[in-house]
Amino acid sequence: SLRHRAEKERRRREKERAILTHCGTDTGGEERGVRWREKEKVAYTIPTPPGSKKDTSAPLPSAYSPQYVEACWYQWWEKEGFFTPEYHSRLPQAVEHTFSLCIPPPNVTGSLHLGHALTVAIEDALTRWRRMQGYRVLWVPGCDHAGIATQAVVERRLLRERGLRRQDLSRQQFLEEVWDWKKEKGDEIYLQLRRLGASLDWSRACFTMDPGFSAAVSEAFVRLFEAGLIYRSERLVNWSCALTSAISDIEVDSVQLSGRTLLSVPGYEDKVEFGTMVTFAYPLEGQDGEIAVSTTRPETMLGDVAIVVHPDDPRYQSLQGSVCCHPFTGRLLPILTDPIVDTQLGTGAVKVTPAHDHTDFQLSLRHALPRLSVIGGDGTMNELCGKWLQGVRRFEARGKVLSALKERGLYRGTVEHPMTLPICSRSGDVVEPLLRSQWFVRCEAMAQRAMQAVEDGQLDITPDFYKKTWRSWLSNISDWCISRQLWWGHQIPAYQVSFSGSAELQEEGSDALWVCGRSSDEARKKAAQKYGVSEEEVTLTQDPDVLDTWFSSALFPFAMLGWPDQTPDLQRFYPNSLLETGSDLIFFWVARMVMLGSELTGQLPFQQVVLHSMVRDAHGRKMSKSLGNVIDPLDVIAGVSLQALQQKVTAGNLDPKETTVALEAQRHDFPSGIPECGTDALRFALCSYKAQGDDINLSVSQVLSTRHFCNKIWNAVKFTLGALGEDFTPLPLTKVSVQGGVDRWQCSRLYSTVLQCDQGFQQFELHAVTAAVYSYWLHNLCDVYLECVKPVLSGDGSAREAARQVLYHSVRQGLALLSPFMPYLSEELWHRLPPLAPQPPSICLAPYPQPANLAHWHFPEEEANFLLVQEVVRVARSLRSQYRLTKERPDMWVQCSGPQQAAALEHFLSAVQTLSRVGALRLLLPAGGDPSPPSGCAVGVVNDSCQIHMRIQGSVDVQRQCATLSQRRNKLASQLEEAVSRTQAPEYQEKVPERVRLEHTHRIASLRLELQHTEEQLSTLQHLKTEDR
Repeated sequence: SLRHRAEKERRRREKERAILTHCGTDTGGEERGVRWREKEKVAYTIPTPPGSKKDTSAPLPSAYSPQYVEACWYQWWEKEGFFTPEYHSRLPQAVEHTFSLCIPPPNVTGSLHLGHALTVAIEDALTRWRRMQGYRVLWVPGCDHAGIATQAVVERRLLRERGLRRQDLSRQQFLEEVWDWKKEKGDEIYLQLRRLGASLDWSRACFTMDPGFSAAVSEAFVRLFEAGLIYRSERLVNWSCALTSAISDIEVDSVQLSGRTLLSVPGYEDKVEFGTMVTFAYPLEGQDGEIAVSTTRPETMLGDVAIVVHPDDPRYQSLQGSVCCHPFTGRLLPILTDPIVDTQLGTGAVKVTPAHDHTDFQLSLRHALPRLSVIGGDGTMNELCGKWLQGVRRFEARGKVLSALKERGLYRGTVEHPMTLPICSRSGDVVEPLLRSQWFVRCEAMAQRAMQAVEDGQLDITPDFYKKTWRSWLSNISDWCISRQLWWGHQIPAYQVSFSGSAELQEEGSDALWVCGRSSDEARKKAAQKYGVSEEEVTLTQDPDVLDTWFSSALFPFAMLGWPDQTPDLQRFYPNSLLETGSDLIFFWVARMVMLGSELTGQLPFQQVVLHSMVRDAHGRKMSKSLGNVIDPLDVIAGVSLQALQQKVTAGNLDPKETTVALEAQRHDFPSGIPECGTDALRFALCSYKAQGDDINLSVSQVLSTRHFCNKIWNAVKFTLGALGEDFTPLPLTKVSVQGGVDRWQCSRLYSTVLQCDQGFQQFELHAVTAAVYSYWLHNLCDVYLECVKPVLSGDGSAREAARQVLYHSVRQGLALLSPFMPYLSEELWHRLPPLAPQPPSICLAPYPQPANLAHWHFPEEEANFLLVQEVVRVARSLRSQYRLTKERPDMWVQCSGPQQAAALEHFLSAVQTLSRVGALRLLLPAGGDPSPPSGCAVGVVNDSCQIHMRIQGSVDVQRQCATLSQRRNKLASQLEEAVSRTQAPEYQEKVPERVRLEHTHRIASLRLELQHTEEQLSTLQHLKTEDR
């Protein structure tokens, strides 16, 4: 709706203002941009031939380095064939289940952006998970020939390097140029997919212009034509004059204009005015008077064939049935009536230009009006306009028409007029409705079946709310124009037939006799048979147009498997198990795959569709080349300087205003550039967002934080290897004896994590899986278990051996949980662990941890009791921090009013002491007659029945600490007062962007909380001063 578009435009402007005002706004946190220090980059230098296994015998570097970790592994995985379904038979855990899917084929012209990276991260995580579960997995890589985009790239290259236009070459010569370009550049996208660690079966890579795929496209067209689902008709199509080609409805962006607006249009040096309505008059024929009409496109008046008014409009009752005269062509225009006319719009009289307006085209059908095309495919006025306009570009003709109207005294004025302007999403050109004979696909019946498949549960769409979108769009679908006036692409397998006397057989309204065929020989035979002539009499001319790229893309799930031939791959892997893609492709691609797949194969191409959200920048703006905010995933992986980022923006052909916003956003977000984060960190961070919901505002800070998480894992495994030693022999999981309370808690946490991961994967909620894995490694294994087990590992005996076994399996299973998201890091560290038979060659082939295999390690009572331990430790650490007890180990008393809490803490007493970093630790149970804690303690409340008392007397310089806290309190009070006063400024709500207001609110709440804590500490210390006296 217009209101919705206006609201989107308002939000866009607000985001731009927020970016441009950030420089002067110190709001803290993320808003200061990504701050980082350069980490040491360690290279893997051991000579390793491509495809050979990496040498993991050398000591691990001191810290995690993505460059070191990611070296060599992918070439080895690929050479060994781990990603092919044929390897399935060699897996010990193999099951007779199949998992197949195709990658949404990126354009051969492009380079990956973060939207692609999100798709790869999600699909590869699902693919690796199923492979580790023992499924026979096929994930097919592919590339789309991208008809419009590729042709444009090659045309620009020819013009730049050789001064040639496409029309200077024959079609075959131009296609040879495109294939040469494809050979030179076409593999770049595949190299980027490999860099992202995608476990694709490259032996089955599929390009939509490959001979086999092209044959499938011809087969599909012929079958649909013979079924009456493809037909040829003269209709109005959306035409891009810049591309000189038709485009589909969903390739048209609607831009809302509030009034007079100057816009850049491809091919025009000066900006063109839109958002105005011109009124001019047509003189009546045979009588005095005139009738005034209003239009936003005065240049089209050369194609006017009638004037239409509302039958009940009293202003024009006397003119109904009259005729007016065209001032430039002398054509007589009847004044007709039709209830479609809006009497409140303009003058209430509508000029009818059937060949250049969709509504007027419908009027021409109802009133049997001629349709005169006055604008050519190149956007210039044609011979019907007269010599004074012939060859003039359409928006330049607009000015000439207005001048001519003024000269004849027929101009009546121009006013601002809110309007919706159709823009070609491919070229940025203003779409021109043109009358063309084109090929169309009848969609209604196929769309009905696609809707019914979802209604009946045969096809599931996740998230559920897209089912409503699916139904709404398909129930209002129009026939699909599939002709494109290009040279690069699948030439339409339709042939114009001529022979002696063929003109007499041509149907009214048809531009020729047509037949379709998989080859010209087949088409010739069909023509001869259809028209009762010999094959020698038939002359065929193939339609020069090509098919819409989305037509061939819609065949991908089955054409990639060899259809129409009944290949082993097609029989085994079709229908696909899953289609995962961005939600923005639900109409472009998903609906068309379902419609054509069901029609051509008799089966749905997949039973499950999972749609992920759009990736936006940190400011919530859609990532777009036109906004200059696209982030190359390889820049996040390898790192990039601010200067290099800004050069990419300035090298693009952006609007100056957008350039200013883009450069400012980069300076603010990446003042030092983007650090080297590595592939694993990027993949894990992308999967950490809730992809099936709101759009994703990607923060590079989160990717950097995930890199720090990688380093935490790295150090944990280094510690583990040292703790296990050279003499360690791992036991199978079923033979590991779990004794101590902390060991039992750790094993139970592993079981619970595996259960969470299994449920998350089953429901396609990868953010839940990554959250569980992150929490397990960081909060369970590193922060708790490794700390608690250190004293045990330094001893000897059965407890040490049991701890080593638990530690080994905790790390090994943890790396397996991590593998679908961090394939490089998990592979590198897994090979360092002592092997456990049966040992697969790679962790990507190891069994994924299953809850059933760890059920004997589930100890719910230990997990429940340990929650109290963690709360006690949290409060103890908070007290240590408040009183700056960084090195001291003060004595601590834990006072419990209930015996159950005391028993739980007694069970984990050594863990409480170790994790709290305290000296002597004693449990007090007042109900049991235990004495009260001594004086000179700071008190922390765990809950209503548990307190801790930490001795700080003698460990803290009370006088000095009081002075420091007093200064801190005064500073916080001043900051709080200043922050509150800013929110009370006049027109604060109106002038300050919503995002900035929200940041101020959070900052005020944070300052208040910190001030409260500071005053509480000060009160405790002052009480100690009184006791000392």
